[in-house]
Parts: sequence; C-alpha cells; structure tokens
Amino acid sequence: QVHFLESGGGLVQPGGSLRLSCRAARMITSTFNPAAMGWYRQAPEKQRELVATITGGRSTTYIDSVKGRFTISRDNARKSVYLQMDSLKPEDTAVYYCNTVPSSDNWGQGTQVTVSS
Repeated sequence: QVHFLESGGGLVQPGGSLRLSCRAARMITSTFNPAAMGWYRQAPEKQRELVATITGGRSTTYIDSVKGRFTISRDNARKSVYLQMDSLKPEDTAVYYCNTVPSSDNWGQGTQVTVSS
C-alpha cells in the first residue's frame, strides 16, 4: 500500500515562495521510477484538482493558472517529488497532496498552503 508524506506548506504573503516535498513511503523503487506523479490541491469548498505532473522521463505539465510560477521535479533515489511555488497568489491557498497519475486511492494528509497578507 503506497503512502505519501507531504510537507513544506505554511503561511506566506502574496508574491512569496514555498517548496513542497512528498515522499512515496512504501513505494518500491522499481515502481516509483517509471510512475507519473502529480501534485494536487483542494481549496475550501472546491473539488480536488491536478496542478502539475511529472512522468518517469521527467516530462512535465501544469494547469494554466500556475504555468511559469510552479515547477515540479522528482528525485528517484529518494522516491520524492517536489513542487517549487513562486509568485504565490491568494488563489493558490489550498491543501496540497501528491499522488500517482492517475491517482491511487491512498491519499496522504496533505500540506496546507495559505497565501495571505
């Protein structure tokens, strides 16, 4: 059973930056390395949405609202995925989760990102 451990969230002012980390605990390396991984977010009273993806070959995609501001990366040796978030906006406020793409049923607790002055 895959278990995702997210960290790095916090309170930041508009225009600030955060770097989120996710470790795919219990996911064996031979499964993690080729897997497409993604960062998802869920804002209050909204559905969870997929924000950024990275394939095993390190191809990336982003939703339009974060293009040019967010960067997804991965470290296969650490079974980890990262999300560098710059120029943060209040509308980025949400709980951020990582998971495979498509997602598994095993969601972590997520990490809260709050962008506010």
